[in-house]
Amino acid sequence: MNRGIRLLLRGSTYSGVLFAYCGALASLPLLPFALLPALSWPSAPESVQTVVVLLVWAALVGAVGLARPVRRALVVSARRLLRVSLPNPAAARRTSGPLGLDRWRTPLWLVVHAAVGWTGALASGVLFIMGISLPMNWLGGEVRASLFGTSVRVTGWWSWAAAAVCVLLAITVCVLVTKILRWSAPRLLGPSAAEQLALAAERELLLAERNRIAHELHDSIGHTLTAATIQAAVAGEVLSTDPVAARAAMRSIEDSTRAALEDLDYALGVLREEQSGTAPTRTLADLPELLERLRHTGAVVEPELTGELTRVRGTLSRAAYRIIQEGLTNALRHGAGGPIEVRVTAGPDGLDLAVVNRTGARTGPGQGPGSFSTSGHGLPGLAERVRLLQGEFRSGPDGTGRWRLAVRLPVRASV
Repeated sequence: MNRGIRLLLRGSTYSGVLFAYCGALASLPLLPFALLPALSWPSAPESVQTVVVLLVWAALVGAVGLARPVRRALVVSARRLLRVSLPNPAAARRTSGPLGLDRWRTPLWLVVHAAVGWTGALASGVLFIMGISLPMNWLGGEVRASLFGTSVRVTGWWSWAAAAVCVLLAITVCVLVTKILRWSAPRLLGPSAAEQLALAAERELLLAERNRIAHELHDSIGHTLTAATIQAAVAGEVLSTDPVAARAAMRSIEDSTRAALEDLDYALGVLREEQSGTAPTRTLADLPELLERLRHTGAVVEPELTGELTRVRGTLSRAAYRIIQEGLTNALRHGAGGPIEVRVTAGPDGLDLAVVNRTGARTGPGQGPGSFSTSGHGLPGLAERVRLLQGEFRSGPDGTGRWRLAVRLPVRASV
């Protein structure tokens, strides 16, 4: 009972009825064309003419639904007036052929829409008129209720009861019309099998892109904030004794944060589905700049770059840069100070990367206990990146008091 009352009081019920009536009115201009076969066959029985008119009318209404813009308009209007969740039609190729079932779902919806609209409009209209007219018998009128050729005159207070029943029945018809359309809209206007595949592919690409952006942000922003924190601590300690070193540290913070802002701006544009600029690319060619910024934190970096790094291009070079960057970030956060060894070897068959740092108690500016929290996503993210490139990943203790991150990436001519 409560559910029925809520349906009667819900605004979407009556907006759905409006949607049904609009469908009936929209089909009205096609009725004169549907009458032409009956007019050209005057000798046919009236029942046959009626059936022919209805069939031709339904065919004309359905033919309108073969145009793709019509379906898009129907989806938008059904979302707003029926309050059903319908995705926009995907730009998927039709896999069922020109006469497949998917092609006829929209024409079928238009026929159902018009039929339900006309049925609901006529039934609710007659019932409302009866509900308004029957009380006149209490005032001495001669109003009769007629149904299927049977006429009944209700007098006295019974006319008010019959009028109330008619009004309730009219409202019930409105509820049924809305429920029928709400039930059939997802089945006839919802995505077809081909569109569902297209939507799933779009979602998969979007999730893959966002996952890649998350890795990029973790590597870039995490490294920048770690380095900037240490550089700020260094600048604060030497500000009064060595202003030149303090200014150099502040300039390094400015340069690194500017690069991080470029990465962040691009990532936010992708996540907001806006037209972002060109993706910032950091490759092995930018490795000397990264190491120089690291030295401004007070860290001692011992690079060993072997081979023709400029010949490593594309995805492999960008991935190698991010791997080295994440390794250096981990060394700054969790290392015990001392030299950080960076090894990059470009061979004909593979690219070898290694970052080695000392472990133990951390000392120095910005290196106190608890200075940096950890999310636990760094090494797993690196391992996943290397796996996608079909490389080899190792990390762990390397002898006494040392930690090694080692990666080998295969080199292909197509990269």
